[in-house]
Amino acid sequence: MCRNIRVLHNFEPPVTPDEIAAAALQYVRKVSGVAKPTGEDLVAFDASVAAITASTSTLLRSLRPRPVVRTREGEREKAKERWSRREEKIAERAIRR
Repeated sequence: MCRNIRVLHNFEPPVTPDEIAAAALQYVRKVSGVAKPTGEDLVAFDASVAAITASTSTLLRSLRPRPVVRTREGEREKAKERWSRREEKIAERAIRR
């Protein structure tokens, strides 16, 4: 899975339509292997992004809320912790070599 696609469900404040569209764009880029489509591919690319955006919006509206609400700050902190752990592992591997 693409590391740039993030969980969008159960946030406070709720995710914006722009965030949903950005996730859809990342997904289509990853699946297609194309970052900047041209010509006829652009039509198919844009249609796919729009369809996935709509589908994701429907999904997020349909899901029941979970007891623990995510916040952007909390998600940033978790990402920083994950990165710190990765850095430690990288440093350990470098020392062993």
